[in-house]
Amino acid sequence: MKLGLDIGGTKTAAAIVHTDGRLAVLRTRASGHGPDAVVRVAASLALEAVAAAGTTTAGLSFIGACMPGLVDRESGLVSHAVNLGVERLDLAGRLGAALDQPVAVDNDVKTAALGAHHLLDQRNTDGTLAYLNIGTGLAAALVRNGEVLRGSDGSLGEIGHLPMGGDAVCKCGQRGCLETLVSGSALERMWPPGGSGRPHGRNPFVAADNGDTSAAAAGAQLSAGLFLAVQMLVLTTGADRIVIGGGLTRLGGDLSTALAREIEQRARASEFVASLNLASRIELVPADLPVAALGAAMLQHGPLPTPQRPSGVPA
Repeated sequence: MKLGLDIGGTKTAAAIVHTDGRLAVLRTRASGHGPDAVVRVAASLALEAVAAAGTTTAGLSFIGACMPGLVDRESGLVSHAVNLGVERLDLAGRLGAALDQPVAVDNDVKTAALGAHHLLDQRNTDGTLAYLNIGTGLAAALVRNGEVLRGSDGSLGEIGHLPMGGDAVCKCGQRGCLETLVSGSALERMWPPGGSGRPHGRNPFVAADNGDTSAAAAGAQLSAGLFLAVQMLVLTTGADRIVIGGGLTRLGGDLSTALAREIEQRARASEFVASLNLASRIELVPADLPVAALGAAMLQHGPLPTPQRPSGVPA
């Protein structure tokens, strides 16, 4: 069996996967904030999942982990994971030490793209699949002909930090980033928790239908921002298929309907937009499908870093 760890901006997931890709065990927990807490939560959750599977880390054939930020796959270093309070972290070394096994690491969205490709697109390895992750932040990744594209420094796909206009301050330090228009953090800013008691939960589209004007404005902004992200991916990558995942997909059909309406309105106003056939390229991943954790279990890519045992810990 293999272990895949997905360290997200809000939640960490640990998946034990059989070699044929079947999920054996899944455990989740709120993510830690800051380097020490990130590693502590991930390691503890991994050991819990391993125990539930009736094995040990030594009995696993592979361990992979992913998290947001810029990831150097060879060294295992992660930098600029701003939503987790991490500026620099030796994720492979520290997790490897905690689990006493080598750990391969990669960016979470690229890993989710790999998982989505294997789970949803196994019959079609040709063309380009774009995975758009709408979680605490916003980012994308591309799988072309079965391979994840990375760019020279691993930043390919970080579309959430493209300034699109507006005054909202992004966690990256810029203003008006796409992430400030469409993401979980954007929704919280535009439609803060609490308010009038939120009788309709955290679904701005349902609340808007019941007369909440601030929810209606937030839903409209989310729809417009999501349209921009989809259009940008099609125009810059030529993606045949756009798979949308991440925490906001919990909105399910309401989000799909809002995006479809936005696309229809834009297409009516522009023959160019209509010619892109955006609606036919889009698919939402169910929020409970752990594509990033499953993708992390498939990350094997050559020699893995040797775990660095902390001083004072006996061999």
